[in-house]
Amino acid sequence: MQPTVSIVIPFYNCPYADQAIASALQQTYANLEVILVDDGSTRHRDKIEPIMDRIHYLGKQNGGTGSALNHGFRMASGEYIAWLSSDDCFFPRKIERQLNFMEKNGYRISHTDFHNIDASGAITATRAAAKFRTEREFIASFLTCCPVNGCTVMMRKDLFLELGGFDETLLFTHDYDFWIRAILAGEPFAFLDEPLTAYRWHDEMGTRKHWPRIAAEIALVQARHGARLRELLDRYLAMGRI
Repeated sequence: MQPTVSIVIPFYNCPYADQAIASALQQTYANLEVILVDDGSTRHRDKIEPIMDRIHYLGKQNGGTGSALNHGFRMASGEYIAWLSSDDCFFPRKIERQLNFMEKNGYRISHTDFHNIDASGAITATRAAAKFRTEREFIASFLTCCPVNGCTVMMRKDLFLELGGFDETLLFTHDYDFWIRAILAGEPFAFLDEPLTAYRWHDEMGTRKHWPRIAAEIALVQARHGARLRELLDRYLAMGRI
C-alpha cells in the first residue's frame, strides 16, 4: 500500500486559503489527508467553509506558524508530512513526484524548485529556488540565509518527531532553525530540481510586513548554529567533499 501523506495548511486571516486548500485537494496522489490548522483566525473563514467537509479542521488559539505546524504535524496520520502556506499553492503532481523521489532514494527530507506568483496567481518568476553545485556549498549558505522554501519541503513524520518539531519561540524563522538542526543531525537534505509549488508574493505577506523582526530572528538563528555549521563544513573540507 502506498504511504499516506499529510498536507498541513496553517491558516490565519488569509484571503487565499481556499486556493491553497483546492490545490491540495487536486493532487494526483490519492493516499492523502489535508489538515487545516486555524491559528485563531478572525477573518476570511467564509473562504474555507464551502470545502470544510473535504478536509480535517483543527482549531487553536493564535500562537504563530511554528505552533500551528507543530500541532498539525503531530496530529497527522501520514508517514510523510508536507507544509503548505495558506497563500501558496501546490501544482497537481507535487506530492506524487516528491514522494516518488524520496521513496526511490530513501530520503527522509527533501525540498524542490518553485515558481513565484503574484497576488492574482500569475507567474512572475520561474524556477526561483537557489541552486548549489555541491552539498557543502548548500550547507555553507545557511550561514548567511535560509536557502529552502518551506512550502517545498516534504519529510517523514518520524524525522520531525526525532528533531522535536519547530521552535515555537521563533515566530518567523522556525523553519530556518529546523532545517539547520536536520543538517546538523546528519540528515541528507535532498533537492528535487522540479518546480512543484507556487510561492505567492503579495503586500500582506509576512516577509514584507515584519522584515525588521525577521532580520533579528535570522541573526539569532545564525548565532545559535553558526559554530556547529562551520565545524561541519571543516569536516567536509578535510574529507575532500568540496
